[in-house]
Order: sequence, then structure tokens, then C-alpha cells
Amino acid sequence: MPSQRDRSTLPSLPAEAALSFLKDTKGTLAWSARVLADTLKINRREAQQALAFLQAQGYVQPARQEGSARSADQWITTPAGETVSGAKPPRFTRESVEQAVAALTNRIKQSNKDPRIPYRITDAVAFGDFLLPDCARVQSADVGIRLARRSASSSELRSASDAQAERKFLRQLRAKSALLTLRPYADWMRHRSHRDLL
Repeated sequence: MPSQRDRSTLPSLPAEAALSFLKDTKGTLAWSARVLADTLKINRREAQQALAFLQAQGYVQPARQEGSARSADQWITTPAGETVSGAKPPRFTRESVEQAVAALTNRIKQSNKDPRIPYRITDAVAFGDFLLPDCARVQSADVGIRLARRSASSSELRSASDAQAERKFLRQLRAKSALLTLRPYADWMRHRSHRDLL
């Protein structure tokens, strides 16, 4: 069992949140602990803990200047960090991703109004490098979606066919857009920089 001191050195944010930040850095030459803290909405101490943890995993490393001296608080995401985060080369324009997110927002509203659709979308947040102001090209937007069955009681267990039906519904909601990556909603998504779609 970790001691109190050991627990204080572990980052308090979920690994998925840290990896979502690493994904955002694809195509960025270097970034700072402040950018990490601002994106994930954590304090400076938590950002330093997260950096130490990510560095120990080999996912980030200090940026080097021309003279091989470490630049002040500048970091780069390693190829291993890009791989584990699921980062792809930024190939879309920000405008096209913004339009896809706006169209998805409209589909969500229409879907929630239609009583024939078996699901209601109770949470929907978009995040990713398209929210960063200085990216010329961006990856697809990540969108966390929480579904609730319109007719099911909260105590009902989900079957494999229920999960398959949910995946099919999410595929239809995405509308075959390569500009969107829909995933199950998790609370950490709302605690990082994001756009609320509801």
C-alpha cells in the first residue's frame, strides 16, 4: 500500500485526460507545463506531477535548444506518446472540423427531440486540437457522448446486443464523418478544455 508521501507524488488526473492532451500536441514543436495545466484545468503542482509521470513512461521529454541546453519549461511529445495517445497527423482545416462539430450538434438536438429514437444524449462534449488557436491543420475532433435509454430503468443491465445497438446509433450520429471521433463520455472530458454540445 503506498504511503501518504507516495500518493502525493502520483498525478491526480485520469490517464485518459493526460493522453488526450498528448494527442492535442501532435504537430506542435514544443509546449509548456502551463499549456498542459491550462488545457487539463489543473494547478501547476499537478501539472509537474503529470509531467514527471509522463516522462517516466517515456511519453514526453524536455525540449532541447540548438546548444543542447534544456529550454525553460519546454517539452515535446515523444513518438511513444503520440502512439499511446492515438494521435494522427493533423490533416484537416479547423473550419471543416468546426463545421462537422456544428452539424453533429444539430443532429444531437434533432435526435433528442425524436421520441422514436431509443436513446437520449445526456452529455456531449467536443475536445481536441481544433480548440487550440494556433493550429493551421488539426486532427478529427474527439466527442464524448453519454447515452440514456428512453424506456429502460436505471437498474437494468446492459446486454451485448444493447452495446451493439448503442455503437450502431453512434455510427449513425457520426454520419460517416472522418472529422469526428465519437467515444463514450467520461467525467474527465468536462474537466479539460472542451466545447459543450448540448
